[in-house]
Amino acid sequence: MEPHYLNIQNLKITVFQAYLFWENIEKNLQNITLRLSGGVREKTDLIVLPEMFNTGFSMRTELAEEMDGKTMQWIKKTAANYDCVVTGSLMIKENGHCYNRMVWVKPDGTYAYYDKHHLFGLGDEDKYFSAGKEPVTVELKGWKIRLAICYDLRFPVWLRNKKGAYDILLLVASWPDKRSSHWRTLIHARAIENQSYVIGVNRVGHDGNQVYHSGHSMCIDPQGNTVYYKPEDEDLYTFSINYAELEKVRRQFPFLKDADDFEVN
Repeated sequence: MEPHYLNIQNLKITVFQAYLFWENIEKNLQNITLRLSGGVREKTDLIVLPEMFNTGFSMRTELAEEMDGKTMQWIKKTAANYDCVVTGSLMIKENGHCYNRMVWVKPDGTYAYYDKHHLFGLGDEDKYFSAGKEPVTVELKGWKIRLAICYDLRFPVWLRNKKGAYDILLLVASWPDKRSSHWRTLIHARAIENQSYVIGVNRVGHDGNQVYHSGHSMCIDPQGNTVYYKPEDEDLYTFSINYAELEKVRRQFPFLKDADDFEVN
């Protein structure tokens, strides 16, 4: 009998390191639609957009939408058009709360979501948004994918890959240029310590607070090697990752089994 990992296909992932128009939902959705239409030339399994891709990292919670709102309808249509999963985060209002919510929308319109757990106090995010309580792992073509948003990257205990619970850590972000060295270092660290692929998708350009974002979106493999890396410019790029290579690393270097046995409550 073949090992199960030989039956898991490579995953083709399209990342969009986007320039975001400040607090302009219509313009952002138009720009993303245009760029995808001209740039996605091959079948992909997953399209990844940055944190708060429809507004920029804004605290204007009056821009928040409900789960049946315009942006979610756009995501569902985009997922159906490209026959793939589409993910990214946006402001969602629900039951009197506002969340920075990373949605995971399938081509048939069904979805999962993760609410950002670590709210960025330095930017007052904790004053306007409610924190998510639960980690979320989704599955795509046999791959287990842990969802995370921006500031979560700084908290390795929250993201620890206990007993190989995930294969990919997928992070969407609005990470500023002045701390880009932290971003690059921490993504590599999370990949190596968790023996997983880590994909971080950031934005580019100045936001409405004149904070500059320089991208540095990347995919790092479980050995800490670079699969994809792009600083500075808006970029739409598709790459593939290999499950057999992931399993090979974990077999040759079975470090995860020696990890301390604890969980975060």
